[in-house]
Amino acid sequence: MTDTQLDMPIIDMAVPMPGFPAHRQFVLVRLNEEGLLFAFTSVQDPDLRFLVAPPEPFFPDYAPEIENDVLAALNTKDPDRLLVMVVITAGVDDTTANLLAPIIVDRDSRRAMQVVLSGSNMPVRAVMRKAY
Repeated sequence: MTDTQLDMPIIDMAVPMPGFPAHRQFVLVRLNEEGLLFAFTSVQDPDLRFLVAPPEPFFPDYAPEIENDVLAALNTKDPDRLLVMVVITAGVDDTTANLLAPIIVDRDSRRAMQVVLSGSNMPVRAVMRKAY
């Protein structure tokens, strides 16, 4: 299904994001030419958006362990088809990424959920390098 207004695939949240129970559908809006920054934007309320990015360019060693219950919630059959996005907080001095709670999207089913990586020592505010 595509949002005709934005002409982008709609991502359905398998589980709502913490604090936003009414927002179940989002689109990924590319914010720059390089395709590194996106706005994860609510279809219901376009003013609600989260700055997200794939972690690889910024944190090359980041490889979150995805639990089986997450795979089941996303109806995922192939973990290699998962898209991992981290939520970015832009600050005056530093820009940080939440490595503890990535958003996991199944590219095939377009189902997603924010996952808290239990038992990990990942930071909620990992400072990102400046060159992006």
